[in-house]
Amino acid sequence: MKSALNAEPDHHAMPAHCRNCGTAVSDNYCPRCGQETRLNMPSFVEFAHEFISHYVALEGKLWGTFARLLFRPGALTNEYLAGRRRRYVEPLRLYLTLSILFFALVKFSGAEMFRTTVDASPPVVAGSAGGDATREGEDNVRIGDALSPEVKRWAPAVQHTVERFDIMSNKEKGEALKSGFFRYAPYAMFCLMPVFALYLKGLYLGTGRRYGEHLLFALHTNAFAFVMFTAFAAMPDGFIKFLLFCWLLGYLPWAMQRVYRKGVFGTAWRWVVLMVLHLLSLAVAILLAISLGVALAA
Repeated sequence: MKSALNAEPDHHAMPAHCRNCGTAVSDNYCPRCGQETRLNMPSFVEFAHEFISHYVALEGKLWGTFARLLFRPGALTNEYLAGRRRRYVEPLRLYLTLSILFFALVKFSGAEMFRTTVDASPPVVAGSAGGDATREGEDNVRIGDALSPEVKRWAPAVQHTVERFDIMSNKEKGEALKSGFFRYAPYAMFCLMPVFALYLKGLYLGTGRRYGEHLLFALHTNAFAFVMFTAFAAMPDGFIKFLLFCWLLGYLPWAMQRVYRKGVFGTAWRWVVLMVLHLLSLAVAILLAISLGVALAA
């Protein structure tokens, strides 16, 4: 029998003092530093639980956050601005969680973001046998044909990248596009959050709203968009997907009206301008992201 001096400490028992700061404790948490008083020995389950709850946020507050995020446009932003924050997932964590889930689902589920026609024909080769150029196929898209003379003159590096992309097979083009999208698009979309908030700041000048409030609204609405994109990628075409698209289309103006409290006309024209500006910015950012992938693959 082990002596009392050699016995291992019982981490499940209530200690007299906090093991972290030494403060006298009588409850499950230390009143000074907040650490739990009853500690479990490290295990794989504990590490997995900590990762999921603190980094992926797939439990607890997320499910309470979902109800307002998905079904009550703008309500989550109003709750945060009203100071009711502890019961919901932090805006940045919510956005990052949903964006990670979306890109992981699309990348590992086999859902196609880019549809390309795979042709077994060889790429374009000048001066092939018989004196005629070999073509990959009538449906092979050539970006170089659409370049303006100004681009060829002032951006020869872009022209060179496009030319290398044009001689790829359709299969190689699809892989290059996918590589660029998954490698850079998440960063591009994240970097557009401050731009989206800046558009809102300009559209609502004179309302007294600070830039941080617009950024909060941008995080929540774009987190909702990632939920919709994930649903689109996961389900087949049909009536349900059409309903989700309609909800996605109407969500933003509804949220704008609820948060910024403008009339129907005031919300409508701001929504149109915001959509035009954001879609243009998003298109440019994603095209640049894909171009980087193409340049590396070419």
